[in-house]
Amino acid sequence: MKLDPETARSRAEELSAEIMRHNYNYYVLDDPEIDDFAYDALMRELKEIEAEYPELVTPDSPTQKVGGYALNTFAEVVHEVQMGSLQDVFSEEQVVSFAEKCREALGELPLFSVEPKIDGLSVSLEYENGVLVRGSTRGSGFVGEDVTANLMTIRSIPKRLDTNASLLEVRGEVYMPVSSFERLTEQQELEGEKTFKNPRNAAAGSLRQKDPGITAKRGLDILVFNIQRIEGKTFNSHISSLEFLKSQGFNVIDCFAADSVEKVLDRITDIGSRRGTFPYDIDGAVVKVDSFSQREILGATSKFPKWAVAYKYPPEEKETTLLDIEVNVGRTGAVTPTAVFEPVELAGTTVSRAVLHNQDFISEKDIRIGDRIVVRKAGEIIPEVLRSVSHADGSEPYFLPERCPVCGTQAVRYEDEAVLRCPNTECPAQQYRNIIHFASKGAMDIDGMGPAVIQALLDKGLISTAADIYSLKAEDIAALDRMGEKSAQNLIAAIEKSKDAPLDRVIYALGIRNIGAAAAKLLCAGFGSIDRIMTATAEEIASIEGFGGVMSENTVKAFSEPHFIHLIERLKAAGVKMEYKNEVKDNRFAGKIFVLTGTLPTLKRDEAKKIIESFGGKASSSVSKKTDYLLAGEEAGSKLTKAQELGVPVISEEEFMKMIG
Repeated sequence: MKLDPETARSRAEELSAEIMRHNYNYYVLDDPEIDDFAYDALMRELKEIEAEYPELVTPDSPTQKVGGYALNTFAEVVHEVQMGSLQDVFSEEQVVSFAEKCREALGELPLFSVEPKIDGLSVSLEYENGVLVRGSTRGSGFVGEDVTANLMTIRSIPKRLDTNASLLEVRGEVYMPVSSFERLTEQQELEGEKTFKNPRNAAAGSLRQKDPGITAKRGLDILVFNIQRIEGKTFNSHISSLEFLKSQGFNVIDCFAADSVEKVLDRITDIGSRRGTFPYDIDGAVVKVDSFSQREILGATSKFPKWAVAYKYPPEEKETTLLDIEVNVGRTGAVTPTAVFEPVELAGTTVSRAVLHNQDFISEKDIRIGDRIVVRKAGEIIPEVLRSVSHADGSEPYFLPERCPVCGTQAVRYEDEAVLRCPNTECPAQQYRNIIHFASKGAMDIDGMGPAVIQALLDKGLISTAADIYSLKAEDIAALDRMGEKSAQNLIAAIEKSKDAPLDRVIYALGIRNIGAAAAKLLCAGFGSIDRIMTATAEEIASIEGFGGVMSENTVKAFSEPHFIHLIERLKAAGVKMEYKNEVKDNRFAGKIFVLTGTLPTLKRDEAKKIIESFGGKASSSVSKKTDYLLAGEEAGSKLTKAQELGVPVISEEEFMKMIG
């Protein structure tokens, strides 16, 4: 239905704002909220409105520029040759239309190249006289970030070339292999960290690390797909340029020649059928005119070249039969249902399980054992159940068990929570994950005590709670499978070192519900010792700015439980620190109150709070007349509005970093 001019204007403004927000989430934060197809639908709607009402097209419209942004984390790099994006197409008809436009402009059908479209992070590599001198991200397409040190850690990038070209700049896609991504997210889950949503986000986050050592451990790789500029050598075609790059030691994208529209479509279909067999994620296939001289004739729009398009594959969905629903218990007692279904091939891999989240999720979709269900991979990685298609004869609605499937304790559902929980903190399932959390990097940071070692210690009866860790002997550890005397001594040293962990990390390691690392620090700063925290009332704890009623009640409840008190007494006896020392570098922020809001480009909230406290300042959760600074990131929301109304100075992360030198 055609929109009237005023409605069209309003809708265009709404779409522009939403698309720009998603652009920021995707390109800058590496944390997209929607998938490509939902994003493309928004963009198509905006294009249709602008086509109907050309007067609504503005220079800053998302349809008129590349979506990416450059962060301020690294030095800016101005690209000599724009690192542009490609126009997306979503059907064979659109591919045929593209080919026909090329035929009309050139007077003949050109030779095309077809290659997989990697879902990674686009980068530029610059070589002078054969030596790699700089690497940068795409950023806005015109300005990116200097990430040379981090790119140097990717082994497949040649650092020296055997060429007489005085200058060579190539473009490639940095990606995290699926196998590396799965290992990384598994480790993040076990350590209670926020996991990357997909390999693309993981690759981008890894390449933007301040410490190249972290990048080096992430197992990144690259495929090169274009020469941006070259001096001292010429090429006539894309395919011949890739052959040259391959001879220089670059990992080059697989590229196929196609001299007819039918062959182009066949190549697209073939790549799509093999999309799950690649070691990297792909979200489409790129079709390019091969001849460079023909590309010059075809030219480009302000946003896209006219000689290439990116065909985007739709998300793959499969129907299968739900065989069973398994129930598992996590570290905090969360009872989580998992769908077990007849194996299906999705995005090239066999999947047979998907998390069902909670009872509300199951009831809303009316999922029953025996159902025919539709599944897909969210972000091409995580299997998910989309819907139930039909129920089996005689099936009944599914309900989670009333008792913990591991220890038999009556399960409970707390107010304002969707999950069912086992309240028994001595439940074996919880103990395993609790000990993993206790030893994790953000908590006691016991190097070498990973999930496999913890499971072995539990199996041998050497530990049953976190406190038992401090009673371990080197000979006990050395007797475990795949552990020797040297490994045992290293682990004992790491355990001994953990006794010096500051009290806020000890509190966090205890795994109190709703008490994360930041809340643990607030508790310690407010009371100073474990003994004082244990005797504090809910009212006293709630008086700490940043604490709510639920957090206060959970804290009091935890420290009043006999097994918890016993655990702390044993940790005390082992020599674990129970007094808090707030290390202040200097008092430049003394008496100053900061409020943090939105997503900061590089700092996590708890990191920023730690910095503020280290300079004598205080981090608050709410804006008031007493607030001295609002440290604001993207999606700042109501706190930013209130700060502006009250005249509170609003600072960016960059300004904050200047304040601390």
